[in-house]
Amino acid sequence: MDYRIFPPEEILETAVLLPLSKSISARALVMSALGSERPDAVAVCADTEAMSAALGSNDGNINIGAAGTAMRFLTAYYASQPGRTVTLDGCERMRQRPIGALVDTLRRLGAEIEYVGAEGYPPLKISGKRLAGGEISIDSTLSSQFVSAVLMVAPTMSRPLTLKLTGDTVSMPYIKMTVAMMRDRGITVEMERDGISVAPGDYGRPAAGIERDWSAAAFWYEIAALTAGWVTLKGMTENSVQGDSVLADIYPRLGVLTEWSDEGAELSATPDLFSRVDLDMGDMPDLVQAVAVTACAIGLPFRLSGVGSLRHKETDRLEALRRELLKLGCVVEIEGDAVISWEGRRMPVAQMPVIETYGDHRMAMAFAPLSVFVPGIVIRDVEVVEKSYPGFWDDLRAAGFVMTDASQAE
Repeated sequence: MDYRIFPPEEILETAVLLPLSKSISARALVMSALGSERPDAVAVCADTEAMSAALGSNDGNINIGAAGTAMRFLTAYYASQPGRTVTLDGCERMRQRPIGALVDTLRRLGAEIEYVGAEGYPPLKISGKRLAGGEISIDSTLSSQFVSAVLMVAPTMSRPLTLKLTGDTVSMPYIKMTVAMMRDRGITVEMERDGISVAPGDYGRPAAGIERDWSAAAFWYEIAALTAGWVTLKGMTENSVQGDSVLADIYPRLGVLTEWSDEGAELSATPDLFSRVDLDMGDMPDLVQAVAVTACAIGLPFRLSGVGSLRHKETDRLEALRRELLKLGCVVEIEGDAVISWEGRRMPVAQMPVIETYGDHRMAMAFAPLSVFVPGIVIRDVEVVEKSYPGFWDDLRAAGFVMTDASQAE
């Protein structure tokens, strides 16, 4: 379905209970499968459902659809399971997302993994065995999930693992999240500047509760910036294991302040904008779409670097941003493979924008708030939010936004 979206008629003031963190949930599910203690609750979304279904399946053919995290984590998980043979596949886009660096690393640890189709890409035939451990390197420039996937199965290896990270590691906060969760479950992990060591052990301690999702919070920071309203993000904590909690530090540059209360994070508008925003987003790529769209909407030039990993997400997010922001009249530039920028250049808009989402949940959620400035903007294929935030449209309605079926005559 496609939605035509209209903004609230009154000044926005809303309280939102965000979904549980998809990133923490995915790690908790793998650690629980390797151990015994199960988390009380995990995020309810397409990605975690795909992960849970795969972990609970006895079938030899597993298709995780568009769940990229599941593909990476399950590749390492099944490789470490003696006597289990599976073919791990996904949707057509998943077959275009590189996984060679992870497979190469696991093979050097003794894994038996074959490419069923194109070399370096899913689907994979995996014959599980106990992996060897030892000292090994991994290319950490494409995805931090490659690193996390190997780390989580390291306690099952026959020897301690020392994993050396090569290249410019992307999304380091997600690796630190993995390490913190492993330690909480009783695993001995040591982090150094260029590597991580893991001792053999068991995930014996009870699973901790899962935080609310800071990645999902990005779109409410965007809404607060565009409406100059008040948003309460219930249950959010200042001291979070999630790297995307850096939103509270980024958004004052885009006109949103964060104050902390017993209820959660209280967002409010401030007129004190920066004259431009220049940020290295390598540690927080999931925030790029919200930040870029916010900046364009409020007329704030920006340069976001370190975003090369976005080429390999649900879609090429850099190109998707460039195309769809052009429909709003904003001429965004892509510099090489790792920078997206806007210097304020605009062109006339001749028709109501119809935003393509490219099968990407974050495209839908980043562009929907633009209805504040473009009432009636159309968002295509709104079901894509099921991947991480199924209640997004309901939360928008509760905040006063109006969604109508774009196929119906006005």
